[in-house]
Amino acid sequence: MTFLPVHAIVNLRMLFLLIGACCILVGVNGGWDEEVGLLRRGGGGAGGGYQREFNYFKLSLQWPGTYCRRTRRCCSSNACCSRSNSPPVFTIHGLWTEYNDGTWPSCCSGKAFDEREISTLLEPLRKYWPSLSCGSPRSCHHRKGPFWAHEWEKHGTCAYPVVHDEYEFFLTTLNVYFKYNVTEVLFEAGYVPSDSEKYPLGGIISSIENAFHATPELTCSGDALEELRICFYKNFEPRDCARDTSALSRGSCPQYVSLPAHGSWVLSVSTMRLNDQDQARNVKVGVPHLFALWTNRLEAAIQQQLLSLQNSLWLVQLI
Repeated sequence: MTFLPVHAIVNLRMLFLLIGACCILVGVNGGWDEEVGLLRRGGGGAGGGYQREFNYFKLSLQWPGTYCRRTRRCCSSNACCSRSNSPPVFTIHGLWTEYNDGTWPSCCSGKAFDEREISTLLEPLRKYWPSLSCGSPRSCHHRKGPFWAHEWEKHGTCAYPVVHDEYEFFLTTLNVYFKYNVTEVLFEAGYVPSDSEKYPLGGIISSIENAFHATPELTCSGDALEELRICFYKNFEPRDCARDTSALSRGSCPQYVSLPAHGSWVLSVSTMRLNDQDQARNVKVGVPHLFALWTNRLEAAIQQQLLSLQNSLWLVQLI
């Protein structure tokens, strides 16, 4: 029997170790590093290199009434320009991955957005996850593209190992959005769209805390509530967003805030030509109509009942 010399065995060991290390770094799918719990950055974020696995999720919801009152031009992708695509509810901004230290991973793989992957989800996505602006946000690899592409490539690709692909990312986000219905919680507590009423910020926060047993995060534009964010553990059980809950996650919000009525800010587009090149520019926002509070409450209650029924039907279809 012939034995290899010691130096040859050592060289073979080194070769196998190098091959093994390369396999771990590359990963079986070219983006995820399952062995060491790191995510490869796809090139769209600062810093380069590898990113550690995230700690928790943040579901960011936007109030269309606040966003849409800043609208100055229309395009085919802007839901603010269409009443039919703009229900009086909080809509999804994104499902983000976060670290406990206040930072976050981004652009964790080179997997580009493909709308064909979510073709069966397009109807609820257009209604509950619409773009509320014109233009194309910058995503990873210095690309510009649709709103959904930005959210998937920047945030969704970092959701492994909880979320494995594009379809699962959007489906999961919709299910979490329907299950933790922020609009329903606030409407039932009396916080309904109004162009004249202002509500105590502490009351809004308390309503969310009582419903989900977790402290939310809020941001405002002036005195108007702009975004409300709910945070989750990786099993999608609610958790506090802010580590210092004594601050009540007030963010940029004053003591009293408004929920501008969305319908009153929708642009009149009957005489406008909408196109993908965003040619409809410099269109002034219409003057908002003032509604009595009781009218808002009645309309909101009816709409919310219809919305709850529709959401239940969507959940059945998505499961």
